[in-house]
Amino acid sequence: MSALLIKNLPADVHKWLKQEAERHRRSMAQQVIVIFEDRMKRFCPVHFGAPSKTRTRLSNEFFTRSKQAGRP
Repeated sequence: MSALLIKNLPADVHKWLKQEAERHRRSMAQQVIVIFEDRMKRFCPVHFGAPSKTRTRLSNEFFTRSKQAGRP
């Protein structure tokens, strides 16, 4: 899966994104993906399919499995 690094994000945008992520019980990265997918559907409805199934709910079980797999 590709990655994207965003530098110099304005403080008010960061604050809003963080609040939206918390409100939807997502990480900030997951929230950005949801926002991008929503915008892509609006601008490229023919070329963009269903939302990806890669988002994972963050739970104690998820973190335990990640730690056991050697992820920080």
